[in-house]
Order: sequence, then C-alpha cells, then structure tokens
Amino acid sequence: MMKSKADEEDYWNSSKFKAFTFDDEDDEFSRLKESKRAVNSMRNLVEEDEGDDDDEEEVEKVSWSGEPVGSISWSVRETAASNQKADREPAFPKVSTDSVTMSRSHSGYSLSSLFKGKTKAANFQSFSDSPSDSSLRLYAPELRKPKSEYKDYVSNWSPEETVQRMQQGKVVSLEKFRSLQDKLLLLDFAVSGHDGNVITAILIYLKRTLSKEVLFRELESRQTALRHLIHYLTETRDQRLLLELLRALGRMEDVALLQYKEHLSIADENKRRDFLKNCLNLPFSPEDSAHIQDHYTLLERQVIIETTDRHAERGGKVEVFQKFPRRASILNMPMITTLYYCCFYHYTEPEGTFSCPLNIRQTFKISEKQYFVTALAARAKLKAWSDVDALFTSRNWLGFTRKKSPLSFQRVVDILQKNSAPTEVLQNYVALVDDAELRISLAQKHKCHDIVINTYRDLKDRQQLLGYRVKVKRGSAEERKIDELLNNSQIRWKN
Repeated sequence: MMKSKADEEDYWNSSKFKAFTFDDEDDEFSRLKESKRAVNSMRNLVEEDEGDDDDEEEVEKVSWSGEPVGSISWSVRETAASNQKADREPAFPKVSTDSVTMSRSHSGYSLSSLFKGKTKAANFQSFSDSPSDSSLRLYAPELRKPKSEYKDYVSNWSPEETVQRMQQGKVVSLEKFRSLQDKLLLLDFAVSGHDGNVITAILIYLKRTLSKEVLFRELESRQTALRHLIHYLTETRDQRLLLELLRALGRMEDVALLQYKEHLSIADENKRRDFLKNCLNLPFSPEDSAHIQDHYTLLERQVIIETTDRHAERGGKVEVFQKFPRRASILNMPMITTLYYCCFYHYTEPEGTFSCPLNIRQTFKISEKQYFVTALAARAKLKAWSDVDALFTSRNWLGFTRKKSPLSFQRVVDILQKNSAPTEVLQNYVALVDDAELRISLAQKHKCHDIVINTYRDLKDRQQLLGYRVKVKRGSAEERKIDELLNNSQIRWKN
C-alpha cells in the first residue's frame, strides 16, 4: 500500500521530543504516552512494508503476566527489565556484531515479529545456516558428565576387578592401591590373566612405587612377571636398573653378556679392542668365553692388517691393490669376510704373518670345507686358475695325484661359472661329476661338447650320439670326432 504524500510529510515533520517549556509535564505518564506513540508509529511502518500481511487475521499477543504485548505497562516493564539486565555481568560471552553486518533481507526476524509476535518464514535462518564466523557462535555452558562416567575413577574396585577392567581397555586408577599386599595381588591377577600389556602396566606402577630391593625380592618368585620386566627394561634401554636386577638375582652370566653388548656403541676400533680385552675377565660360560676371546683376537688382527694394507695401498707398490682397489675397510668384519679378504689380497704370504689365510684358518679353527669354499671363490674372482687347480690336487701315500674336493663338483662348477670361468677350465671339473646324466646336463649347459661326446661313447649310446651330432657346428672338430666314433667298428653300440 503506497503512503500518501501528506502522511509522509506528517511523519517526517513529527517528533516524539518537545520543545522546552516551564510546564510541569515531564512526568512519567507523559513519557509513557510518548513511548506508546513511537511504538505505534513503528508498527504502522512495518505493517505498511509487509503489504500482504494486512489481510491476515489479527491475533492479540499477551505476555506471561497476561498483559497485551505492546501495551504501555508491558513496555515499561520490558524497559526496566532490560536496564536491570544490562547492569549485571553477562553469564555468557558476548557476541560481537561489529565485525559482521547482516542486511535486513538476511535477518531471521522482521520488525513486525518484535511487536506482533510473528516471524517471516521466508527470511527465517536456522542455527545450522548461520555464518561460520567464530564471533557469531553461541556459547552454551558445559554440562557436567553423568556420574556413571566417573565410575572408573571413584569406585572402590578390588584388585581383581581392576585387572579385569584393564583387560577390557577401561581407564582405572592404581594409585589407591597403597599396601604391598594389594600391589602384589594386582600383579598376580594380571599374570593369571595372561595379558602382557596389563602385566607391563602394573610392573611400571610397582617400579615407581616400590623400592628396588622389595621389587626384586618379590619378582624372584614370579618368573613370568620377571621376564616381562627384563624385556621392558631392555626395550627402554634402562641399562643401569637391568644390571642391578640381574646382579640381585645372581645371574652373573647375563650381566657379563649385557656388559659385552656395550661394545656395539664404541666407534673407535682401538677403544673397542681394549674394551673387549677387559671383557675377557667377566664371568662368562666356557663357550661364551671362547667366543669373546675369538672376537678380541680377530679385531686385534684386523687392526694390524688394516694399518698395513692402508699404507701399501697408498704407496702404490703392490700390484693387487692397483688392479683391485679395496672397496671397504676390513675392521669389524665377520670371520669369513676376513678370510676371504686375506685369500684375495694375501694368498701367497707365509704362514707366520697375521694376514696369511692358513694362519687364520689354524687360529680360528675354520673347517676344511669352509676354508675351501672361501679360497675357491676368492681365487676364481682373481682368475687365478692355477691356484684353483692346486686346491683340488692331492697326493696319496704312493705319490699319485688326483682331484679331490670337500664339495660336490657340481657346486664347484657353479662357483666357477659365477666367476666367469672359461670353458676350458669348466670342462675339467664337469668331467669329474660322477652321475652320467648330471654330467651330460652340465656339459650341455656350459657347452662342453667333448664331455658330452665322451660320455655317450662310454655309455655306447649310438642314437644319442647321432642326435647330438645335429646340435654341434657343421664342419667343426666336434662333428669330425663324432663321425670317427660312429665309424669305429671296435665300439659295440647298444642301440
């Protein structure tokens, strides 16, 4: 509905404030009349803006006290209540509206709703649709949790019930178990429950609340819990407490082994060698003591060899170091690696030197088979075929020489083939394989034609020899050899 020009001028020229007069009209009743006039004028503006809402049924809204909403008495009471509320400190954080300006079209309420108790359905905005800015969030007081949720903390559970709740993954407090009897009951119930996590958790509590003497004494009769504690101390690397525990239990060999493991953290080889020398006096078992002695002797020898070879390599006078430069230091290497190193660089040295392979074999009691495999691999790597052949040569008591190997010759052929041995070398060892079918298979694999031809000849197998003749090169020496055997009338073929 359009407003007339006269009505607009009347509104803009009117005011709720009067000029100053000496009349005694500044009483409360006059102020209330002015307030009602202002409210009614604002209501008329809103009703005119809504347009279509004029046709709706007018419903009188009343407050909780029964007074009509918008009446003079209601306005006075609401004004007084708002002033009283502003004087008090707010119960919740205030929402700052300075940072966000919301247009009238996005407001959740219209002016008419303030006075008529209506809301504009089209403009209503739910809390879920409100802006996500933190300054517009509504804060509600945090409600106390129900008492049932605090049950795990305040209830007087027995040791058995406490362990059961721990097994169920519930949070419990162990601090209320102060007596030694209750603490040991906790541990015993945890062990009987076969739950390693619960056992470890209770052991941590006992470790914190009991003296070491009492804890060690009680664990001595509880071997399962003792193993869990030792494992826990080992994983957490609490070396000091672990050593005290083992000493208290009289497990001196374990103490010695634990101290021996400390050499792993020593980087300097000379300090490590001295540390190992001191470990020889620890109370090891006879078997362990022999291993510690070998470790110290090996490291001592490695230090000597490394120092000598480093100077020889820098000097450039040793041919083997020039052809095959060292790729890594020999220090702290295993026994077999050290033997391989010496077979590679010091194979021909006299037995009296520390780097002689035979000296190392005798000192550390290396078996014949292990020494043979290591020396064979090292000399084959260098393509020293004469040294390889010498490994297999042996003499009997009559002075005759023959090929002998602690390994099967099939394994020997594999080692030589991996080190790129030529066919002339391979066929010498393929021929020594006892099984005929395996010998033929290896000979065909490595193209040792003479071995295949001779084996078929010995087997008197004419058909196999004819079949193999097709596989060799035409006009080659192998083909001519096969033809000679086939034409030999003195051979009695079986087929």
